[in-house]
Amino acid sequence: MRETMTTMKTSRNLISIALAGGLAFASAACAQDAPRARDLGIPLEGETGPLNAITDVTGIEVGHLTLHEGDAHTGVTAIFPRGREATDGVAAGVFSFNGTGEMTGTHLIDEFGAFFGPVAITGTLGVGAARDGILQWTARNFDDPTVRFSRVLPVVAETYDGGLSDVWSLPLTPEHVVEALDAAEAGPVAEGAVGGGTGMVCYYFKCGIGTSSRIVRYGEDIAFTVGVLVQANHGVRDQLRIAGTPAGREIGDLMPRRASQAEAAGEGDGSIIIVIATDAPLLPDQLRRLARRATIGMGRTGGQGDSSSGDIFLAFTTANPVSLGSGAPLDYQSIPGEALDPLFDGVVQATEEAILNALVAGEDTTGRGNSHVYGLPHDRVREILARYGRLED
Repeated sequence: MRETMTTMKTSRNLISIALAGGLAFASAACAQDAPRARDLGIPLEGETGPLNAITDVTGIEVGHLTLHEGDAHTGVTAIFPRGREATDGVAAGVFSFNGTGEMTGTHLIDEFGAFFGPVAITGTLGVGAARDGILQWTARNFDDPTVRFSRVLPVVAETYDGGLSDVWSLPLTPEHVVEALDAAEAGPVAEGAVGGGTGMVCYYFKCGIGTSSRIVRYGEDIAFTVGVLVQANHGVRDQLRIAGTPAGREIGDLMPRRASQAEAAGEGDGSIIIVIATDAPLLPDQLRRLARRATIGMGRTGGQGDSSSGDIFLAFTTANPVSLGSGAPLDYQSIPGEALDPLFDGVVQATEEAILNALVAGEDTTGRGNSHVYGLPHDRVREILARYGRLED
């Protein structure tokens, strides 16, 4: 009998609905109820937004669909840059630090400096279903042929979840993606093993979705928000650093258990997708500069873009809406190129914290073929931070 579990985020609640043997049951838990990096006393720089999430950037909506079906444990996370009802696109830039991965639609972004519609992040073998789901959702919600045409090349990114999930059963369907898109809302964002992060592992610990934000100030009167969401599935254990401490080397046990001799449960150097949003007025080339700075935030946690890792970063601004089909000049504003340093700081800080939030939210997980990945041991992290003089009370 087919068994599915769908996770939808409301403005305050994460609603899980499971179907098993023809019966349905529901449970609710407040989004972001899981511990976060700051709860462990990890010292982090910068001023966060109210939610410390990508949704601190006004207009952004996020939805998760989490799927458990037999040995398949996967899902999809959807991000609307300007909300579900918007028809405009956003100025954008992409940076591929290491390209052993996929983000569809990037050639269009490089050429036009913009994209239209939502972003979906999922497992590697779910890219096609995510693309079809976005197109089906678009067809159901918009009749205007210009709006539809602007979205014929959706942005879909992936990381590989084959350690914990039976990816070759191809469990994700376009309808699952439609559900994630319909569930997208502003407000708190669930982290860890939800949505596209369901089967993900980083630094050999259970990982997944993480988010963070920073308020970036220009003097006393001007402030912008930078929000970051990551799907983290990268890094090997001895690379992991937390607040500058060699935490990965200090925790040499709790290694993943292989599903078979041929494959490991999340072992390898994996991939990471980083989505950066801001309400600061920027041009596409400036957004590419922002996207590149995510590399430094990843590096602060130890990631170095290993050879088989897909480290692909997308940055967009909600401040410069992009229309298609009118032929009229677009009225863009931008911060001077030499004045981007505060935004660079915000990207680096929020990226580091988003990755750590994804790690901290991870829990012990058993998946495909009795594979097993441990969650980050919070008490041991606190002990390491204290021993190195880095614990923040």
